[in-house]
Amino acid sequence: MARVLLALAASLVALAWPASCQRLPVVAPVTKDPATSLYTLPFHDGANLVVDIAGPLVWSTCQRGHLPAELPCKSPTCRLANSYHDWHDDDKACTAYPYNPVTGACAAGSLVHARFVANTTDGRNPVSQVNVRALAACAPRKLLASLPGGSTGVAGLAGSGLALPAQLASTQNVAKKFLLCLPRGGTDGDGVAIFGGGPLHFWADPWTDYTQSMDYTPLLSKQGQGSPAHYISVKSISMENSRVPVSERVLATGGVMLSTRQPYALLRRDVYRPFVDAFVKALAAQAAPGGSVARAARPVAPFELCYDAQTLGNTRFGYWVPSVTLALDGGRDWRMTGVNSMVDVEPGTACLAFVEMKGVRAGDGGAPAVIVGGVQMENIVITSRNKAFVPARETH
Repeated sequence: MARVLLALAASLVALAWPASCQRLPVVAPVTKDPATSLYTLPFHDGANLVVDIAGPLVWSTCQRGHLPAELPCKSPTCRLANSYHDWHDDDKACTAYPYNPVTGACAAGSLVHARFVANTTDGRNPVSQVNVRALAACAPRKLLASLPGGSTGVAGLAGSGLALPAQLASTQNVAKKFLLCLPRGGTDGDGVAIFGGGPLHFWADPWTDYTQSMDYTPLLSKQGQGSPAHYISVKSISMENSRVPVSERVLATGGVMLSTRQPYALLRRDVYRPFVDAFVKALAAQAAPGGSVARAARPVAPFELCYDAQTLGNTRFGYWVPSVTLALDGGRDWRMTGVNSMVDVEPGTACLAFVEMKGVRAGDGGAPAVIVGGVQMENIVITSRNKAFVPARETH
């Protein structure tokens, strides 16, 4: 699916089209940076913005042509820009505080008017080229540390009023929702982001709107924590058909967060230990196609469980390992096969892409119980629809 849409999105074809088509969703290609495992979308003049599904703002290094946004610090827009940061109203002009999602560094910067070029889409083809207007925080270049080369900032996709989905909903008159397919990188091609939701059609079935057949689960916010990140309610975790001995109460303590800045899932200790024990037990009970038995390999940091890849067996859904299923609110399941649970870390070695959080105590509600990382979300359709979320449609 990602290749199909990217072949369309990459060819920015300007067509004469009625003004009403400005209501169509906006499409942008998403690429994976091999050096950092972060995802980017195009911004301007060959520069990119890092996709941060938990980010509250759009920010970029200061560029020529960016016009200052003349906003008093007490204006509603400025208050929105500072919703997740302590601020003071001593200054007459609005100051925002963009942060680097990798290093956690923060800097002060004024809000500016920025533009980037994208396409509208009817779910099958690009329709017309548009100059998308957005308010972005102007950040110093030092804030780019540890971000992919060629990137100039971050595109936040969180549930805040100045994140990219909300701004596009306002300026392009589209729905306040997004559809995201993260790419695996390498030869698998690019991914895609569609702002404004569906429709979405496949070439194999051009008449069916894919978004209408998806299963949804509510998106949650972390109450009392001032976080714009997207959370989902997970009732239980299963390994193949056996439930991992982690209670719903434990999972609800801190919640389950979605993150594109983490390359793989992070689990709090009281979730991680039962999880890896269940994986080892389930893997030992199964044989790969051809009868081979998984053979452990030397661990490669930060992963604890690594295996000789040749002994795992391979399928169109990745390595032949126990599937991981998250039971979601509303009775829906998010099933992860080997393609989203294992990573190749060096030639011949594959590791379980679930890692224990460091510096977090078991049961610490100040940290999420689980942070679902980029690997777990690759090559599936992820979409917000008002305050709902769908994860479990594979695109390979």
